[in-house]
Parts: sequence; C-alpha cells; structure tokens
Amino acid sequence: MEARITQLTIVVKNQEAALEFYTKKVGFEKRTDYTPPGGNRWVTVGPKGEDVELALFQAGTNDANGWSSRWQAGNNPPIVLRVDDCRKAFAELKSKGVEFKQAQPDEYAWGISATFSDPDGNLFSMNQPPAAKSWS
Repeated sequence: MEARITQLTIVVKNQEAALEFYTKKVGFEKRTDYTPPGGNRWVTVGPKGEDVELALFQAGTNDANGWSSRWQAGNNPPIVLRVDDCRKAFAELKSKGVEFKQAQPDEYAWGISATFSDPDGNLFSMNQPPAAKSWS
C-alpha cells in the first residue's frame, strides 16, 4: 500500500480561537470551514504550499462512533515543523504572541529546535536541520 498523510486532527477547546491563532499568529491558511445541516463544524488549516492539514476538532463534539468522548485538548505529542531558520521563525512567532517552552531555541547535535504550544496546550516543535546535512 502506498499512502500519504494529508491530515492530522488536534483537539481544541474553541474552534474559532484556534482558527485565529493558526491563521493570524502561526501564518497557516484556512482550508476548510464547513458545517453541514444538523452536523458539527469542520475546520482545517495548513501551511501555505503544503498538502497536509490540521483538523481543529472542538472538544466535546461527538463523532458517530463515540471515539471522541476521550479526546482532550493539549494531550498529544508535538507535531514537528521543519524550518530553514529556527531562530528567525522563533523571533517572528514570539513577536506575534506565540508562547514558547524555552527562552531561546535549543541547539542539539542534530540541529536547532524550539517548542511552542497553541492556546489549548497542543505542542509544536520547530526543527532546523544542521547546515551540513539534508533531511530528505
């Protein structure tokens, strides 16, 4: 089987607030915003130029199978974003009010990293590979 990941779901406390955070502060674009008659609102965002989307799932929304009853905001491992310049991205997002887990990006043997959370505690790790090595 050949497959590609196109969508990840994160649980948020307030879809509207999450949509504003991801579009206004992080710089993602809104891809989907649909509420079928009698159904729940479906909102997705994603990085410009990328196929992958984040579905912003409203906490407390029930799905047809009942799986979502245990889903909670901020209870996931970090989603990793590869960036060309972690320090520059860190400064840009911090200037927009994004809260990071560290005062400055951390340097490791494998590259530079900084972790931020959305207003619901969902984590994102921005990783910059070392200049001498390609992550292809």
